[in-house]
Amino acid sequence: MFPGGWEWVLIGGIIVLLFGAKKIPELASGLGKGIKEFKKAQKDVEEIEDSSDKKGERDPKESDG
Repeated sequence: MFPGGWEWVLIGGIIVLLFGAKKIPELASGLGKGIKEFKKAQKDVEEIEDSSDKKGERDPKESDG
C-alpha cells in the first residue's frame, strides 16, 4: 500500500517540477515549524489535562446531569 523506492523518486520529481528546487527548502522548513508547533500545543494540552486530573477537577461537560 505504501509507495516503494521508484514511487518516491517519481513523487520527488513531480514536487521539484511543481515548486522548483529553490522553493523546496522553504516549504520543508515551514512544514517542520508547523509540526513543531503542533507537538508543543499537544504537549501543553496533555499537561493541562494531567494537572486538572491530579487536582480532582472534572470537566463540566462530563457531568451526568
